[in-house]
Amino acid sequence: MAEPTYLNPFVLPVALVTPERHDPIDLYPPAGDGPYPAIIFVHGGPIPPEMQPSPRHWPMFRGYGSLAASRGVLGAVVDHPLHTPADYPAAGAALAEAFETVRADPRVDPDRIAVWYFSGGSPLAADLLHRPPSWLRCLALTYPLLEPFPGTEVDPHYRPVEAVASAGALPIVLTRAGREHPFIAGTVANFLTAAASVSANVRIIDVPNGRHSFDILDDTDESRTAIDTAMTEVINKIT
Repeated sequence: MAEPTYLNPFVLPVALVTPERHDPIDLYPPAGDGPYPAIIFVHGGPIPPEMQPSPRHWPMFRGYGSLAASRGVLGAVVDHPLHTPADYPAAGAALAEAFETVRADPRVDPDRIAVWYFSGGSPLAADLLHRPPSWLRCLALTYPLLEPFPGTEVDPHYRPVEAVASAGALPIVLTRAGREHPFIAGTVANFLTAAASVSANVRIIDVPNGRHSFDILDDTDESRTAIDTAMTEVINKIT
């Protein structure tokens, strides 16, 4: 039986770091004592609770965490309880706790943090967009879903298209796939329109031939360049 696509390898070669397990968080620290800036990676969903391995064990997130560590930044990958569309508030509460856990690590500079959201986890970015905390130096979104699918009941708080009006000068790095699902692509377009209307600070990285999950589906130089560029942009904002 073929492995599920979420276990595909990360398309950007990187020397894997063995993470420190602090359930529900995996930490990828650089060598040394720090303090280092940190990037917190937030997986998509909803993810069935019985799915194993959980997202923080997937090759793509091991890749992103290891890539951060290789650039002198502590990477943190968080498993959160987004199991159904009704779970955004619970997942948001779990993430808020995880943010403080990472910031409290003695190897982390608590005032130089980026949070990087993927796919269906991106509505959770509304928590930080509504009221960006002073420690948040960058918010990243990769092939994000930014409005709920039609017919899906989601807490109205979790709508980044509306929340971006409160983002102020917060740097936002958004990576969009050219071959995205049409509805998801429409939510990205709506977000960018809303962001432009308030002069939000958005850096767009395009992957013209990329699919949703291009970082594990499209083993191309274009994908690798997009990942590298996004990581560089985020790190530049927190270092």
